Amino acid sequence: MSKPILVAGLDGRSLLLEASVLHRDNHEVQETLSARALLEALSGSEARLVVLGPHLGGMTLPELVTRIREGSQTRRVSILVLLPAGEPSGLDGEILKAGANAVLRRPLDPARLDAWLSKLLAVPSRVQARVPVSGKVVGTPRTAGSGHFLGLTLNLSMNGMLLASPVRLNPSSDIDLELDIPSPKVRLKALGRVIREAPEVRWPYMGYGIEFLYLPDESFTTLFGMFDGRGPSPRQGIHSTLRREAWVFEILQPVPRGSFWHVEILRAPKEQWRPGKAGPFYVVEGSSREEALSRARDFVVRHG
Repeated sequence: MSKPILVAGLDGRSLLLEASVLHRDNHEVQETLSARALLEALSGSEARLVVLGPHLGGMTLPELVTRIREGSQTRRVSILVLLPAGEPSGLDGEILKAGANAVLRRPLDPARLDAWLSKLLAVPSRVQARVPVSGKVVGTPRTAGSGHFLGLTLNLSMNGMLLASPVRLNPSSDIDLELDIPSPKVRLKALGRVIREAPEVRWPYMGYGIEFLYLPDESFTTLFGMFDGRGPSPRQGIHSTLRREAWVFEILQPVPRGSFWHVEILRAPKEQWRPGKAGPFYVVEGSSREEALSRARDFVVRHG
């Protein structure tokens, strides 16, 4: 079954009527009644896409998009905003700068709406595909006095993993990970961060959702191969780098995708960064090569 699409600030029934791709692919649309209700629903949802309109109540569109991008459990969702023709002309830019993937104005071109919905439901920056695996994990928390532990990985994605740990882990703690997966036979290394507790993992283990902050290049290539092309595109050359506090971000060379350009953003902790060795972070899009690069730089400055 497809992941739900969450809607706020507009009529979900109208969206179903306007977007033929949602009928064709049997997508479930869940309408929420306010910005706050959307944030609550999104934090516990597997949704990959939210569609927003102007009638939010208590929060502006740029404020809501910013809140979504700031949340560790919500920032990877795709965001499409639909605006009436009468909204101020500068609002589109504010919403895009806050982190939305696209803003469309009414009256909507049905073909363009379907194209954006299809693109955002499969956008490679989120990489929602997960592979159920059972392998051993040696973890070393980066806190003073912590030793090693031996746990299990229960599923794996390009962005992270579900960890069954025999020891309690602190929220937001960083952990050096070594994964030994028997089928297919692969070994991976990563720097991960605890982003949630996972109650679906049963005793005698404690469950945690882990986000990969850094993947060495060999591990990235191995992991990419496990997803049969469902992960991000093979890496392009580095266009530029940006330093933001404890992180170094690599902005890769733009890649043409139909009539648009995609730019992948990679990141690594400053003390571990080496050119070309950063892990996946995000992908942005622009109508030209220059616009895609500009949006990539803006995204790092605002959300890095």
